[in-house]
Amino acid sequence: MSREPKPRMSLVESMGALEAAGSAQTRKTWLRHGCPEPMFGVSFAALKTLMKRIGVDHELAHALWDTGNYDARNLAVKVVDPARMAPADLDRWAVEQADAPMSGAYVAMIAAEGPYGVEKAEQWLGSASVRERCVGWAVLGQLAQLDEALPDTYFETRLAQIERTIRSVANAERGNMNATLIQIGLRNPALRAAALAGAARIGPVHVDHGDTECKTPDAAASMEKAWAHSLGKGFASPAAHERGREVLRRRC
Repeated sequence: MSREPKPRMSLVESMGALEAAGSAQTRKTWLRHGCPEPMFGVSFAALKTLMKRIGVDHELAHALWDTGNYDARNLAVKVVDPARMAPADLDRWAVEQADAPMSGAYVAMIAAEGPYGVEKAEQWLGSASVRERCVGWAVLGQLAQLDEALPDTYFETRLAQIERTIRSVANAERGNMNATLIQIGLRNPALRAAALAGAARIGPVHVDHGDTECKTPDAAASMEKAWAHSLGKGFASPAAHERGREVLRRRC
């Protein structure tokens, strides 16, 4: 006997559930991290519960996004179908979500999971906008984990760019570059060596995280910790380990 399909949540139901899940404490935390209003203050744990109820609903994701509500957009990026995202939608979401430092990387994850990842990484990294370049670096880091077809030379060129410019770029871009350096170093043994050598030449990376407890990860230590963990689990690399898991966008 076939099961009846699960009834879809409407936009009104989804927004009501988000409002009910909000808390003053979480709202205060998100505001301190620079996240934009309007918002209800919904924790990522509560978002994950709603995501499991909804599954994948591309139309609902767009409706949630278009509300402009921070929590609705965080839910939208979890239930959207990356394969159905048009280039123009990715461009719009990248610009609009870039205002939200806690979740701007989600749009990068969507791009990397879909058919336009490389195209968008190149476009955004070549932009005059710091916001778009930040998303571009995040796409590149995701591609290092997910796209096995890209040659090492593609990432080596960007490693050289990071080493050459990370000290002179804007604060936000510096943080994204550091994260991408780490992710490239998780791809395979050769890029691990190249990224570690680059990190040693760069030295400590200083990023101002404002009135938060966030800290800039040490690139070399982060890479070595990830490699030890993944090799201990029997994977050839941290990137191979990542490809065997539910995508980061939906699990965190």
